[in-house]
Amino acid sequence: MSQPPKPTEQIYLSGASAMPPLLALGLVGIVVGVFTWWPYAAIGGLVALVALVGWLRANRREIAALPNQQRTDTGPIPLSGRE
Repeated sequence: MSQPPKPTEQIYLSGASAMPPLLALGLVGIVVGVFTWWPYAAIGGLVALVALVGWLRANRREIAALPNQQRTDTGPIPLSGRE
């Protein structure tokens, strides 16, 4: 059985973070506040804003740590069925 070819591109996956659930909690707070009592919306908006800024800053740091160029050890892709 032959081995699969080595990957030719890098796949970026962000690290684990508590910010997406906090952002969701803040958005839920905004929706609840719109339909019940406005301070819930204000608190939810603040939580959502802090979570969004924290998430974007962490993501920017992770992307900055990636290499600037990917490997280019690939060849042309042959056309299927035509040789």
